[in-house]
Amino acid sequence: MKPESTAFLDKARECLAKADGMLANWPDEAGRAAYLAGLHAAQALIVEHTSKVVKTHRGVQREFGRLTTDEPRFDMKLRAFLGRAYNLKAIADYETGPGSKVSPELARSPHR
Repeated sequence: MKPESTAFLDKARECLAKADGMLANWPDEAGRAAYLAGLHAAQALIVEHTSKVVKTHRGVQREFGRLTTDEPRFDMKLRAFLGRAYNLKAIADYETGPGSKVSPELARSPHR
């Protein structure tokens, strides 16, 4: 495994542990941390397959989608996770008013 991939996976594990610890009290923060865990894991996969470090959210989502499109090890739920988790992050970061909170149920749900 490339050193960059290892570093991204270490960061992903750290973010996932944070997400798990925040879910009950701060589900919006947990959603953001879960998204970052997925983002870093996707970056690791991209580095392993292309030797390139993609730094933008959109670029990572696009390249991850391209690399996993015909890959049987990545089912639709797994391929959709990054986009779904980004939506939770966007709610937590930018939304106001009704519907601007990420509930624990929404954070745990497989679909958004």
